[in-house]
Amino acid sequence: MSNPPRPRLAVWKFASCDGCQLSLLDCEEELLALAEKVEIGYFLEASRKTLPGPYDLSLVEGSITTPEDAERIQEVRRASRKLVTIGACATAGGIQALRNFARIGDFLSAVYASPEYIQTLDRSTPIAAHVPVDFELQGCPIHRFQLLEVISAFLSGRSPAIPHYSVCLECKRAGHPCVLVARGTPCLGPVTHAGCGAICPGYARGCYGCYGPMESPNPPSLSLRWRALGASERDLHRVFRTFNAAAAPFRRESEAHAD
Repeated sequence: MSNPPRPRLAVWKFASCDGCQLSLLDCEEELLALAEKVEIGYFLEASRKTLPGPYDLSLVEGSITTPEDAERIQEVRRASRKLVTIGACATAGGIQALRNFARIGDFLSAVYASPEYIQTLDRSTPIAAHVPVDFELQGCPIHRFQLLEVISAFLSGRSPAIPHYSVCLECKRAGHPCVLVARGTPCLGPVTHAGCGAICPGYARGCYGCYGPMESPNPPSLSLRWRALGASERDLHRVFRTFNAAAAPFRRESEAHAD
């Protein structure tokens, strides 16, 4: 009696640094167990061997920044029964979404000797702006254990158990002193999605907001606290324009402190 076919997994890359794909390869001890549960059909970061679709689960890293990628993500969606976006680029446009606040032509002429040969879009947009997405996993990069939870959840037909609270709760669970209250260090933890394990506050540094906005954040309230600590309008403008600059709550707060 033959074994039933394993679900086919695909991992796709768009505009990104590959860091979230590396988070999957970084699973190490768990990777062999995962490989026994799924059939990896497409994962060029790990292997040149590819299998045809359809794919039961597609993980998509990166944002859409070129006309070609805008077409390719449609093909990926059609070939995927379930599609999960991973990382800040795929869920919020990534660091490259800083182009959304300026004229793309200025960047092209500053970087390329012959910008007329470059075909790109004016904006960097998340995958959900182009195709339906079944789940978004935030982070820059994502945490490997959260990724394993998402994969396990979809393989078993349940919803991923990913928290929606802020980094502050991770700090309290880890026993870290609050850097904002105890040290007066500016920190984005109160408005940032949990998932990193509060790495920076664990080293007495403020959170940089790598995991993007938490569910129902209140950035204006946090900005008031930062201003009381001496942060300038320029500081507040810049702090919300990093890895998740185009995520709506962070974008609105950065615009509130623009010149």
